[in-house]
Amino acid sequence: MFGYEFYVDTSRCIGCQACVEACEECDTHRGVSMINFDYIDRPGSIATAAFVCFHCEDPTCAQVCPADAIKKGVDGIVQSALKARCIGCSNCVLACPFGIPKIFPEYQQMMKCDMCYDRTSVGKRTMCATVCPSQALAYVRPEDIARDRREKPVSEFVFGNARVSTKVFMMAPAGRDEIAIDVTDYMWHGEPS
Repeated sequence: MFGYEFYVDTSRCIGCQACVEACEECDTHRGVSMINFDYIDRPGSIATAAFVCFHCEDPTCAQVCPADAIKKGVDGIVQSALKARCIGCSNCVLACPFGIPKIFPEYQQMMKCDMCYDRTSVGKRTMCATVCPSQALAYVRPEDIARDRREKPVSEFVFGNARVSTKVFMMAPAGRDEIAIDVTDYMWHGEPS
């Protein structure tokens, strides 16, 4: 859909997993969901988050693939590994800063969100965004986001010294131009008990 962008807003996720179920219905996924769904702070909260592939401008997953099986289209969509080329080495899984790709041994292939290419390439919305009741996953026009949200869409991420630009936007507090993700921010820093 020309002029539509994908937005992820983890603060809106209500944990219904409708996106997970809808993703399984996408024709290119063979009945397997490509949504990365998890609990944010399992011991202390019921808060959840659903993520899709962020479709990096310079995809690390493709860079580390020894079989040249991962391709990025001219539209910016980073596809699942080409079945005929994928050797299931897991380099892409280990290299992705967002932890998105998954190896499916039964298919001997890396598969991940391809932004419902079978739908979006013919002018339809992604399955997950179509069913998300809270719009935690949204596939809409940028002007709709600007009109309806206080948060700011950001597509620049910082992982230590590395900067990653993406096609998919994450909603961040107004005034933020990037999202810094440092694994040490999530490590326990107290005395062992």
